[in-house]
Amino acid sequence: MVLQAEEGLITPSVRVLVATAVPAERNAVAGAFPGAGAGAGESALPGTVRVVHAATGFDLLAAGVGPALAAASTATALTAAALAGRPYGLVVSAGIGGGFQPAAPLGSLVVADAITAADLGAETADGFLPVTEIGFGTVTHRPPKSLVRVACRATGARAGTVLTVSTVTGTAARAAELRDRHPGALAEGMEGFGVAEAAAAHGVPVLEVRAVSNPVGPRDRAAWRIGDALTALTEAFGKLPPALESWNPHDH
Repeated sequence: MVLQAEEGLITPSVRVLVATAVPAERNAVAGAFPGAGAGAGESALPGTVRVVHAATGFDLLAAGVGPALAAASTATALTAAALAGRPYGLVVSAGIGGGFQPAAPLGSLVVADAITAADLGAETADGFLPVTEIGFGTVTHRPPKSLVRVACRATGARAGTVLTVSTVTGTAARAAELRDRHPGALAEGMEGFGVAEAAAAHGVPVLEVRAVSNPVGPRDRAAWRIGDALTALTEAFGKLPPALESWNPHDH
């Protein structure tokens, strides 16, 4: 499904690709733009919502669950935009996620100052080794500091590391292990690192925004606040566009 903003709005000078995991998150972001209506976007990919706010245009993509699919979908969108002569100036990984307690309470917002693949590496007799310590790749992407400051100021979010995991944390022991290895971690999700890898391959700055729906640790569905987190995501994106208009994309 493709939606497009009403005609007559200013043509965006900065194009932003927002990649969520699932349509519910994508639609929560779209809810921040009440002017969006049904229509077809010229270069929008299937599964995107297109909206425009003043001088900043957003394409909202449900990229899929997990870092691999998120990376592939984001890279496809970035390539299509570049080939069409309308490249993106920013990629945002957005959605709900787990928060490390008590630093990131339910319903709060986290903006990543580091996007880290928490389980990309090797298990050894002495513990976990990130892939960088065995001579390969990268495990962390760092959004532009100026962009993180702008986003936090606009939304009231806290800045900290957002971990990307392929297996959601479900025990207190695993949560403690992650906090020991990543003392600055505030939240975890499943897509941020994949989105960041695609953005880096295209030379585009990246940001990650997470609304906390549940504690990182034992899975207690009764304690989850998915609705509150989706509402917080909508509210965050209602405040971000004016802030992004004032941010210099070359300041990274």
